[in-house]
Amino acid sequence: MTVVGPFGLSVRDRALEADVQAGLAAVESGLLDATKSGVPFITEAAQHLVRAGGKRFRPLLAILSARFGDPYAPGIVPAAVVVELTHLATLYHDDVMDEADVRRGVESANSRWGNSLAVLTGDFLFARASHILADLGPEAVRIQAEAFERLVTGQILETAGPDGRDPVEHYLDVLSGKTGSLIAVACRFGALMAGADEAAVDILTQYGERLGVAFQLADDVLDIASDSHESGKTPGTDLREGIPTLPVLHLRARAAAEGRPEDLELVALLDGGLADDARHAEALRRLRAHPALEQARRDTVRYAEAARRTLAPLPEGYAKAALEEMCDAVVHRAG
Repeated sequence: MTVVGPFGLSVRDRALEADVQAGLAAVESGLLDATKSGVPFITEAAQHLVRAGGKRFRPLLAILSARFGDPYAPGIVPAAVVVELTHLATLYHDDVMDEADVRRGVESANSRWGNSLAVLTGDFLFARASHILADLGPEAVRIQAEAFERLVTGQILETAGPDGRDPVEHYLDVLSGKTGSLIAVACRFGALMAGADEAAVDILTQYGERLGVAFQLADDVLDIASDSHESGKTPGTDLREGIPTLPVLHLRARAAAEGRPEDLELVALLDGGLADDARHAEALRRLRAHPALEQARRDTVRYAEAARRTLAPLPEGYAKAALEEMCDAVVHRAG
C-alpha cells in the first residue's frame, strides 16, 4: 500500500499504484510542456503555480475514473492536463479578485507581477488548455465549454450575491458552479476518454460534482480552523477579504434567527472589517469556538457521503475503493 495523490490517498493494489503514479507523472510533464512559451518571462509566470506544486486532485480523479474503461487510452492524460490548466488559470484570476498575497505557499502571481500580468497569464493558460482540447474532439470541446460557462456563472453569482435568496442555498449553488463543475469534468473526461459505458460516465460525473462541493466546504472550514497553511493559503484569508464562506453564513443565519448577543457582536466584528491584525485574530478565535464551524463540518460530511453513495452501482474493485477513500480524505481535511 503506497500513499499517492492528495491528502495521502492510499492505493491498495500494486498495478493500480504504478498506473496512477505513471499517469500523474505524465500529467506533470504535460503541464510543463503546455506552459512553455518562446518568451521566457511568459514561461516563468505560467509555470509559477505549476512548480509550486498542488494536490493535482483533478488529474488524479481523471486517472481513477479511467479505470472503468481502458485506463491506457491516449486521451486520458491530455484531458487531465486540460482540466488542471483550467483550474490553474482560475487561480490566477481568483487571486486578483481576492487580492491574495500567497498561493500554495508561495507569493501569488498578482503580488509578484501585478494584477494585469496575473490576469493575462491566466488567459494564456486558458488558451493552452483550449489548444490541447481541440485535439480531443468536438464532444470534449462542448463538455469543457459547458463546464466553463457554469464555472464563470458561479463566480458571477458569488459576486452578485443572493439577491433575496436564502444565502446558504445560494452559496451551495455557487460552489456547484465554481468548484463542482470542473471536478465533475475531470471525472467525466477520465471515464469518457477511457471508453467507459454511458452509465458509468454519468455516475462518475455526479460523484465528481458532489465531491467537488465537499472539497470546497472543507476549504471553508480550513480557512477558519487551521493554524497552519494546510489549505495552501494564509489561514483566515477568505475571512479577511469578506468572502462569505459557509461557517460565516451559518453564523449570520443563527444571529438573525436567534438574536443571541454574542452572535450579533461577532457579526458586527466581521462587518466592521478585518484589515487590522488584532481584529482578524479575534474573529478567527471566536469563529473557531462557534457552533457554526461544526455545522459547516457536518455539511462537508453530508456532501462527501452523497458522493460516496453515488458510486454504489459501479463494480467493486481497487479503483472504486480509491474513489471512496477520496470522500474520507476530504472529510478528514475538515477535521
